[in-house]
Amino acid sequence: MDQREEQEFATYFAARREAVRRMAYLLCGDWHRADDLAQTAFVTLHRRWHKIRDREALDAYVRRVVVRAMIDETRRPWRREHFVEQLPDQPDSAPGTADRVTTRQTLLAGLQQVAPRQRAVLVLRFLEGLDVSGVAAVLGCTEGTVKSQTARGLESLRNVLGDALDDLRSAS
Repeated sequence: MDQREEQEFATYFAARREAVRRMAYLLCGDWHRADDLAQTAFVTLHRRWHKIRDREALDAYVRRVVVRAMIDETRRPWRREHFVEQLPDQPDSAPGTADRVTTRQTLLAGLQQVAPRQRAVLVLRFLEGLDVSGVAAVLGCTEGTVKSQTARGLESLRNVLGDALDDLRSAS
């Protein structure tokens, strides 16, 4: 890569690093794995930077790499172990913050129990705000597959959350 391309990549990386990391966290539920997924995406992007002609599609490309890397990692046997981290004590905070934190933690814990591809669809649709065709493009599948995976993922999430879903609804 020449100097100009390196600078373009560095600018893109600086602007999108945190957003990609957050999306990866929503997919995997672990900040360390999210860092690894984001790094994988940016390393892949850097290697192919000179071949990419449509700079408007960079976000879609990075999103696709993150999702595929997450799904690939869930297939690896050593990733099937789940470690529980102890949460730190919560500092005093504004009213309602504890409820929002509890709601977020419940949702993220529920997402971790949904199948990886369904989780990817749910995160891309409802947390990243992509439409059905956008998710289909990221995952490289048909819009019908996205719709069916969304329905199955939502049903799985409802089953996993059970009574917690009623608590979430009443907190809203």
